[in-house]
Amino acid sequence: MKSPAIAQLKNLHYAYGAEQALAGVDLELAAGQVTALLGPNGAGKTTLIHLLLGLLPCRAGSIRLFGDLPPGHRQARARIGVMLQQSGVQHNLTVRELIEMFASFYPVPATVEELLHECGLAGLDARRFDRLSGGQRQRVLYALGVVGRPELLVLDEPTTGLDPAARRRMWTAIEARRAAGTAILLSTHFMEEAERLADRICVLDQGRVRATGTPDEIRRQVPRDTIRARTRLGIEQLGALPQVQHVQRTETGVEILSTGGTQTLRALLDADPEVADLEVRAADLETAFLALTDNTTQEAA
Repeated sequence: MKSPAIAQLKNLHYAYGAEQALAGVDLELAAGQVTALLGPNGAGKTTLIHLLLGLLPCRAGSIRLFGDLPPGHRQARARIGVMLQQSGVQHNLTVRELIEMFASFYPVPATVEELLHECGLAGLDARRFDRLSGGQRQRVLYALGVVGRPELLVLDEPTTGLDPAARRRMWTAIEARRAAGTAILLSTHFMEEAERLADRICVLDQGRVRATGTPDEIRRQVPRDTIRARTRLGIEQLGALPQVQHVQRTETGVEILSTGGTQTLRALLDADPEVADLEVRAADLETAFLALTDNTTQEAA
């Protein structure tokens, strides 16, 4: 059964003067799902998040939250949790004081003890925010984002600055929120993070949605195989091989993206029997992301 829509964004447009930040973006966030928002810097991710939260006015297109509430509505704000890259918290307060202050904004907040355990902050409740490490600050900001038990949770680069163990602990906390039915919008640059957490992915580039779907569906829209080798063939010759979509030089040879690795490999070996250091592997999500946001490829298409 399809999960109910918590947020619906339709045909969003936004411009800063003559600069178009979003151009016809559609996105739906469902209960109990993590939607990963991927895109290079300047793709429009921050603008989209700010529109969703009511921090920017929605001038073209529409956003509806929890049925028919507009962004920024008081009832909607009470049901949304946010972790942005810019914290804006009072740095001279302790971890406990910050959590208690944010908890006072909500009718039925989580307790300090619950959040200290969930976010790996045990023993830090009496420490001032400005005396925490970067990773510890990230965990505090996550705690402040979930203190109101939100139905919609917006996470903007939540694991930046965390060591691998802390990052995985954060992933476990996010997965628990999803299992409890929370709709989560996750903006991230970590492909491994999107691979593990995302039920759906939205690839945004130059203000437009390049692809949406499950991680597997995203992979199917781009080259299936990556072939690395040392060869005497030039870039143009390699690009003319069957099923080749993209070729680039690397420090050790060439990298070929192919929609049909077997056909490409056979043709490569026929054209250059002395090919060396041959490696073939399935394209991963990062390869898919790079292919989808390759502006040269998009313009040619």
